Amino acid sequence: MVLASLLRRRSRMIVALLAIVVGATILSGLGLIYYDVPRQMSAQFRSYGANVIFTPSDNSFMTDSEIKKAVSVFPSEKTEGYTPYRYENSKLNNLPVTLAGTDFSSVLKTSPYWHITGELPDGSGKTLVGKKLAEKFGFSAGDSFSLLNSFQVTEDTDLSGVPEYEIYTDPQTNEKFCDHMLDLRVSGILETGGSEEEYIYVTLDDLSDLMLSDRGCDIVEVSVAAREDELKGYLDKINKTSDTLTAKPVKRVTASESTVLSKLESLVLIVTVVVLALTMICVATTMMAVIAERRREIGLRKALGALDSSIVTEFLSEGIVLGAVGGIIGSVLGYLFADTVSMNVFSSSITFRPLLIPVAIIVSVTVTGLACLIPIRSAVDVDPALVLKGE
Repeated sequence: MVLASLLRRRSRMIVALLAIVVGATILSGLGLIYYDVPRQMSAQFRSYGANVIFTPSDNSFMTDSEIKKAVSVFPSEKTEGYTPYRYENSKLNNLPVTLAGTDFSSVLKTSPYWHITGELPDGSGKTLVGKKLAEKFGFSAGDSFSLLNSFQVTEDTDLSGVPEYEIYTDPQTNEKFCDHMLDLRVSGILETGGSEEEYIYVTLDDLSDLMLSDRGCDIVEVSVAAREDELKGYLDKINKTSDTLTAKPVKRVTASESTVLSKLESLVLIVTVVVLALTMICVATTMMAVIAERRREIGLRKALGALDSSIVTEFLSEGIVLGAVGGIIGSVLGYLFADTVSMNVFSSSITFRPLLIPVAIIVSVTVTGLACLIPIRSAVDVDPALVLKGE
């Protein structure tokens, strides 16, 4: 009876089915976007740089083991990478310059916005020079230069690791000093638009050799794909368990990311509610028209002894069938819709979540059932004596 009723009124049922399909498509599509886009937007925000920094807690330095222990708190699947930095002062052509020792193998994971003219250094003896500093000294990729480090020599100073050095005495203080040179070749010129353009970047090993000291790092940048509240939990855990370093969020990145994602989630929720409301109105209107056409049929059935419950069951079954079919079709179209949006906006495919299929079907059936309540009530109120008068 339900299938026959639907087939006899194909035009009206198709209109109702299309409304349900559109609603289910938007629901499943926005559901996929709601769960997957934060992940993709988080990846996009990582292009603006690291969102976590480690600094020493007691004005000392951070060792490699301490850094790895702190980084291990973050889930490996959410950790994009971490880059240590050590800063020292040196001289180039008797002019002071700032050196930054780092790990070039991971630097682009935490600073993907770096624009390098030339190549990233791939070993010792190679350097990356900031654009402003390169313009000041006239450097370009492929040039060579030497850095000078002068330090005081005492009885405890170990010069065994210095291949070439010259010791001289200050005539005023009679203190002995040593000049140590480090030869470097420019692999690339760094352009960021920030303070990085004023530094000379070398490997941590080269910086240790120049300074005759392996004292650890001054700062560590970490890139983690996590929301602000989730990130706060990780940082609190690190700060509670570590006495040697302090973990802090980079506010300009984490706050912007949280604001954008919150607004996006609110927009998705509002659009979903509006579409479901319009779907309910369309289905209710269609079912009202169907019941108006079938008033004589309903009156005849009630005159023959049909119970109100049987009439309610029939019309509600029609709504449930429409909701289930529309939910199934909408689930498939919703994935295609979400994937198209993701490819056009983020150039990445959406992650399919099978759980959203039964959710879309259940919501579609629920919305359709609720939309049928008012029309069904009018069907139950049909008076056989009135509609069959004169028959």
